[in-house]
Amino acid sequence: MQVHQILRAKAQANVITVAPDMSVADAARLLAERRIGAVIVSKDGKVPLGILSERDIVRDLGRRGTDCMADTVDVLMTRNLVTCAPGDSADQVLEQMTAGRFRHMPVMAGGEMVGIISIGDVVAARISELAMEKEALAGMIMGN
Repeated sequence: MQVHQILRAKAQANVITVAPDMSVADAARLLAERRIGAVIVSKDGKVPLGILSERDIVRDLGRRGTDCMADTVDVLMTRNLVTCAPGDSADQVLEQMTAGRFRHMPVMAGGEMVGIISIGDVVAARISELAMEKEALAGMIMGN
């Protein structure tokens, strides 16, 4: 399975982005309201500057306390983004996420962001793929 197939199957295909000067408190509120684990930081909604995840916020809360909530997201965001392309395989993306210990990856095409996938999206797609393979094998064994 490829990344573009995972994106097509997602219920919410649009990417939630925030401006670099948004407060961490407002970004945390957005994460909670949308029930998502990360937002892409971008000035134009197309070119990612970084990503801000729940983990980034919790890590800084543990270090500095609630003072970090007044910071802007560009202070806490992860800047060194690992991205993927629509034609990349789900297995390849899963390996990158596991090795890097992160759960969200922007999908880039032609220098612009076309989506975002989470480790949950990849795992769900892989489970669906395995279920279809199981059914096909069962059908072959049963002679259907």
